[in-house]
Amino acid sequence: MENFALITLAIIVGYFLQRLNIFSKETPTILNQFIIYISLPAIILLQVPKLVFSFDVLIPTVVAWLVMGISAVLVLIISKLLSWSKEVTGSLMLVAILTNSSIMGVPIINAYLGSDALPYVLIYDQLGTFIALATYGTFIAAYYSNKTEVNTKMILTKIFTFPPFLSLIIALCFLEVEFNPILTTVLTSFANTLIPVALVAVGLQLQFKVPSHEIKPLSIALAIKLIIAPLIAIIITSLIGWDNMASKASIMEAGMAPMITAGVIASMAGLAPRLSTAVVGYGIIISFLTTNILFRIIA
Repeated sequence: MENFALITLAIIVGYFLQRLNIFSKETPTILNQFIIYISLPAIILLQVPKLVFSFDVLIPTVVAWLVMGISAVLVLIISKLLSWSKEVTGSLMLVAILTNSSIMGVPIINAYLGSDALPYVLIYDQLGTFIALATYGTFIAAYYSNKTEVNTKMILTKIFTFPPFLSLIIALCFLEVEFNPILTTVLTSFANTLIPVALVAVGLQLQFKVPSHEIKPLSIALAIKLIIAPLIAIIITSLIGWDNMASKASIMEAGMAPMITAGVIASMAGLAPRLSTAVVGYGIIISFLTTNILFRIIA
């Protein structure tokens, strides 16, 4: 219960700070940079070495890519059937596909499944969502906006200079290794900043305005991200026969809210900015209900 109180209050605090214009407009960016450069690397170095090397480590990665791939095909089919513009299609190819696997995933899954699920959450995030953001996300933004040119060097540079990904590579080298108590204490202190800082940043970025003609793509994007994506994950894990902590964490991750960064990228690329921001904003709020229902289904 305490975890949900923290999640709710932190987002509300961030939202009211935004409405009152207490902080500068750059504050969410600064907080997100703090998360990327300090909080996430710390929690990755702290949690991932606890993994016992087994096939379970691969489950989050497999589920993440299959869910994103199937969801993307679904968006393309619906877009063609409904004759959406290139901008709307590009927007949904980002915000309806990429999941908020760390900023929302860590606190919510920790609340439902406990800290034992966090290593799998981080694997899903770094080997699934992040690499997809750097590769797929870059391609979609460039292809649908026609403003930038995609090249392999740019994509590889983004991946291998991303602090959490570098931390994951280091952490995987120390599987089942127990760190020095002093180092563990320091990492724990930095890791503990992730949840409150991330959630306040979410509140600072929440936007809900959307024109009437974009309500249909908004509704379809939320249905794909919050309902269909986790159902795909459930079907995948059931067909293969996976029923463990790794599969449960993966299903919950698939049902998280749209990724905030995906909304930012879509907006910066001129891909229906108001729609992109609204999908993220409404998705975060509605995901509190849908993740609760999802947990009850898999529990």
